[in-house]
Amino acid sequence: MPRPISVRIHPEAVRHNLQTAKQSASGARVWAVVKANAYGHGIERIYPALAGADGIALLDLDEAVRVRELGWTQPILLLEGIFDSADVATAVAHHLTVAVHCDEQLSLLAAARTRQPIDIQLKMNSGMNRLGYRPDVFRAAWERARATPTIGKIALMTHFANADDSAIDWQLDRFDAATEGIPGERSLSNSAAVLWHPRAHRDWVRPGTILYGASPTGVARHIEGVGLRAAMTLASRIIGVQTLAPGETVGYGCAYEAEQPMRIGVVACGYADGYPRHAPTGTPIVVDGVRTRVVGRVSMDMLTVDLTPCPNAGIGSQVELWGERVKVDEVAEASGTIGYELMCAVARRVPVDVDSLGAARRDIEEESVTA
Repeated sequence: MPRPISVRIHPEAVRHNLQTAKQSASGARVWAVVKANAYGHGIERIYPALAGADGIALLDLDEAVRVRELGWTQPILLLEGIFDSADVATAVAHHLTVAVHCDEQLSLLAAARTRQPIDIQLKMNSGMNRLGYRPDVFRAAWERARATPTIGKIALMTHFANADDSAIDWQLDRFDAATEGIPGERSLSNSAAVLWHPRAHRDWVRPGTILYGASPTGVARHIEGVGLRAAMTLASRIIGVQTLAPGETVGYGCAYEAEQPMRIGVVACGYADGYPRHAPTGTPIVVDGVRTRVVGRVSMDMLTVDLTPCPNAGIGSQVELWGERVKVDEVAEASGTIGYELMCAVARRVPVDVDSLGAARRDIEEESVTA
């Protein structure tokens, strides 16, 4: 029998979250962002839930090819564009739209011999200072792109540095001033801007982490009331129980000392499974449906939890490390990181189960009938 740990993917949650994003940015078309293998969920696993998207955005050519092979016929956007001349042929063969953020990429496209033009999204560095043309040279880059025979439609895009708070107007002002009078669709909004900045919605929006039920800020309470659902549940079981006397410790480094008699549950999950090693005592976790806390140091294959709130729990008890009851952002915030990282970091050794699309909806409907 394998270790009792698994990750369950919920495509129905992705479909629901996509619909939530569309409602938040009504009137805009949606690029569903599936970079990093759909934020660790698996592109193939969540693909059936993306039917409501207008396009799919990702980073890697191989992921773009996979999406086409799955049957996607609508636009696909390479968010970082192409890196060498061989990429141009792949982009043409699979009808990809490519981001262009530097002169070198424009030169690759200009030098290509293609049987059809390639649509691009010309990227402005409006203040993020990663990729893109600065506002003062953006118009010249657009003029060069417009004069390049191998380039088809030109859309305009940028990316926000602070969309998870209120400070984006300065970037919007820069973008609008530098693109005034330039035709073409606009694509500006990431997940945070989709939820909180209607001014940035424009023609296309690019929701990413919210499709998977995580907060753009990395803080779970910031999306309370939005109605997002967790698309991933990391679960395991209790495999051992110890009773500590006051003053006794548990785990490596004796990092936790019992203040009173208490029962400790040992969970089959550790940092080699993708759980954060730096999750401190107090990190929330659920045992048999009851919220409790991690205690002591997370080790490679195990972690320990306080069974005081759940006195009936024992070996075999079910544990939710993150999912619907414990948000991935709660675990991440306690550990000094963000939910994005945890979702992407689940180890390959963890078995994966996938709900059939519609299963979660049927469960919800059955619960509402019996309530």
